[in-house]
Amino acid sequence: MSENDPTAGGPRKPRVALMGEFSAGKSTLSNLLMGARPLPEKVTATRLSPVWMSQGSDTPYRIDVDGTTEPITLDQLESVPVEETFAIRLFLDVDILSVCDLIDFPGISDPNMSSEVWERVLPEVDAVIWCTHATQAWRQSEAAVWENMPNAVREHSILLITRFDKLTTERDKTRVIKRVTRETEGQFSGIYPVSLLQAIAAGEDQDKWDASGAGPFVYRLIETIEKLTKIAECTERPLYNIPNGEPIPTRVLRSVAPRRVVRSRDSDAPKRERPQAEPEASQDNPPGPILRSS
Repeated sequence: MSENDPTAGGPRKPRVALMGEFSAGKSTLSNLLMGARPLPEKVTATRLSPVWMSQGSDTPYRIDVDGTTEPITLDQLESVPVEETFAIRLFLDVDILSVCDLIDFPGISDPNMSSEVWERVLPEVDAVIWCTHATQAWRQSEAAVWENMPNAVREHSILLITRFDKLTTERDKTRVIKRVTRETEGQFSGIYPVSLLQAIAAGEDQDKWDASGAGPFVYRLIETIEKLTKIAECTERPLYNIPNGEPIPTRVLRSVAPRRVVRSRDSDAPKRERPQAEPEASQDNPPGPILRSS
């Protein structure tokens, strides 16, 4: 929706969706990535339209399904009409939003909410962090939704097996990882078992952070955002809109043909230097880490 694009007039940021079924850990994941709870404590995300978060301090607003906008306050969120709302726009000053937008989707299998509520926002998405609950990982309802996701999105998406600490034996943990890996082969850029609550509780304790499983996931997320940033520089189309079989746009370094030189009659005239192609922007200085990755 270009008229509501916060990056209008400049390169857009990658858009990463947080998706999964009800109670799969999306809200906890959002808290981990943001370093704080983005919604007021009394507000639950279960009956909200997709919440699109960007960096800034602008007034929150809702986007109607017809594209019109209406300012709202945070204490009005739960009264926003879900079926008539395309998305809720929130602006926060947190590190991760300096390099990407996050779109928090409602649970995909909520019987009290039409799937159209979240399906109509999918064309705005570049990649997905999909949360699946360890004790019932990768249900048929999840697989059915993901089956229709374009390959360009899949290629840059991450699958989190959340609440992994609920599996009490190594045998159960190994069995779940093997099954999910087999059933989703080639459909995600990476699969990571993690306890999000343990990651949040770890604070500055590196051992607890590593034990939670968050380290490898965050490292992959940083890599993914760096790749998506380069893609976003080449196209305004979010990756959801790139059909299967169509190549993902990449930066092309244009060659510069030598300028025709006319020899001067004056033998002392200075020679004109051949123009050189501008070098591609250095990739040696990627964006700094959003969260610790070591």
